[in-house]
Amino acid sequence: MLDTRLNGTGGHGAQRAVGERSEVAPGSDRGLDTPDPELIERPKRRRFTAEYKLRILRAADACSKSGEMGALLRREGLYTSHLSDWRRQRDEGALTALDRPRGRRRPNPLETENAELRRRLERAEADLAKARKVIEVQGNVSALLGELLAPGSAKTAPKRGR
Repeated sequence: MLDTRLNGTGGHGAQRAVGERSEVAPGSDRGLDTPDPELIERPKRRRFTAEYKLRILRAADACSKSGEMGALLRREGLYTSHLSDWRRQRDEGALTALDRPRGRRRPNPLETENAELRRRLERAEADLAKARKVIEVQGNVSALLGELLAPGSAKTAPKRGR
């Protein structure tokens, strides 16, 4: 209790801001690798599966003697409000909906493969159309060159002399 007389700031009942650490006394036996007991991790919300809820509800409904329900709740770390909510969900048929995985549904593998094949088909058709245009242009160029280079088709221009 000697710490309580240090300017009225320290001691057993001293208040600290959230997350503020107290100074480690020199020579204390607490090492650097031990966690600080004053800072706690943010608690995680518990999630219960539908089959767990149904199993607990069956066990709770089977309790007939006095004290059995309390023992079940203590053993599982539950509250009576859990049971009342779960019973309401069971009666509404919501537990079957809670059992489904969260998020987007996975696409059907056949639909995925079909979409990929359609994309490949579109790319192949676009490449084919380009190739046909190139072949057409090459044919036109070949025809023009054939006309220009054919003997007698081109008029020779008079040569200029110096």
